Amino acid sequence: MTDDTPDAAEPFQDMSLDELREEIEDIDRGIVELIARRTYVADTVAKVKAEKDLPTTDESQEERVMERAGKNAAHFEVDSNLVKAIFRLLIEMNKAEQRQSR
Repeated sequence: MTDDTPDAAEPFQDMSLDELREEIEDIDRGIVELIARRTYVADTVAKVKAEKDLPTTDESQEERVMERAGKNAAHFEVDSNLVKAIFRLLIEMNKAEQRQSR
């Protein structure tokens, strides 16, 4: 973290281990909810692509997603490689589902 950025861990420093674990459980639930939401939208994109006879893979769109993931990682000071790996996995899973549904 930079010197002018407040420490993100500060609000958690006075929490017990059990409270911290509960916080992680809440965050994990939110992550799963967002993945489900993203998957639903990606499934809808797949239907539109199928209706318009568009290819499953759109490399320029994938590049934009990865670029955005990198920028968001930098903004939140998270390892860019980790974030991009997660997004690559999400993209590949969506593409596999699109291919199966055709």
